[in-house]
Amino acid sequence: MNTNSLQQHVNKPTRGNNILDLVMTTTDLSINCLEVTDKIGDHKMIDFSLEVEDSNTRTQHKQVLNYKGANFELMKEELGSYNYEVLMNNKNAKECYMILKDKIATATGHHIPTR
Repeated sequence: MNTNSLQQHVNKPTRGNNILDLVMTTTDLSINCLEVTDKIGDHKMIDFSLEVEDSNTRTQHKQVLNYKGANFELMKEELGSYNYEVLMNNKNAKECYMILKDKIATATGHHIPTR
């Protein structure tokens, strides 16, 4: 397990004299207060706490469309330039939706700036 940067934390038997139930983490994670306790069925229960970094503390950047700076005329022109009958010929409703969604996303990228 060490060759894969994994650490096994259970060091007491969990069923009979055997360690069958494992708690494995990467070596950079911290397990606190691991205990092998009361039985559930024919296995003992493993109770522990895991320290993890709060993912909400990371900064997330999101692009926002600036509709005030959009060129809707060019967007309308681009979307009108496709032959939808040919593009959607012999397609089911989901495939047609995906084609239309892709064309709108492409036109949005071309004609609506982000901030």
